Amino acid sequence: MEVQVLDKTGKETGRTVGLQDQIFGIEPNDHAIYLDVKQYLAHKRQGTHSATERGDITGSTKKIKRQKGTGTARAGSIKSPIFRGGGRVFGPRPRNYGFKLNKKVKALARKSALSYKAKASDVLVLEDFSLETPRTKEMAVVSKNLKINDKKSLFVLPEENKNIYLSSRNLQGVSVVTASELTTYQIMNASKVVFFESSVSKVEEQFKI
Repeated sequence: MEVQVLDKTGKETGRTVGLQDQIFGIEPNDHAIYLDVKQYLAHKRQGTHSATERGDITGSTKKIKRQKGTGTARAGSIKSPIFRGGGRVFGPRPRNYGFKLNKKVKALARKSALSYKAKASDVLVLEDFSLETPRTKEMAVVSKNLKINDKKSLFVLPEENKNIYLSSRNLQGVSVVTASELTTYQIMNASKVVFFESSVSKVEEQFKI
């Protein structure tokens, strides 16, 4: 698949970049995408929730009333969940929601997500550029020239570029990531994926496993 390389003004440069079919043109695997996105979101959960159960309540362990003859149900502890101030029954405890996912499944998920975007013509290739200083206004102009300023967009850089990152972080709906950090969730969450020209080869190298 050949994609035109655009410059910062949104015009074609006359150059094209070939997107490999084994990465951008496979038959998408929806279940692999589901598993990878699920793992990504699971790892973002803190899992620090904790309820106070009856064993955590401070109080006397003395039997609060005699077993029989009161006319009411028997009760042995003031910490019982049926009493006000008692412990909670089966409350949440701290836990880790993460789970293991094979490397090849994660690669398949990212290739599937990229194939979906390429098939929908939501992949753009932008000529490499850099900023001398962080300027949010300049990145806003680039998004407007590419006609993606009203959409969720993901810029994929070949390597870390602090000025571009700082120039983008205040723009609503714009995310910046390096090719090595690209995730299935980020791809699927974006309406348009904008690759810097030299980042395409970086992404293709990643999937040679």
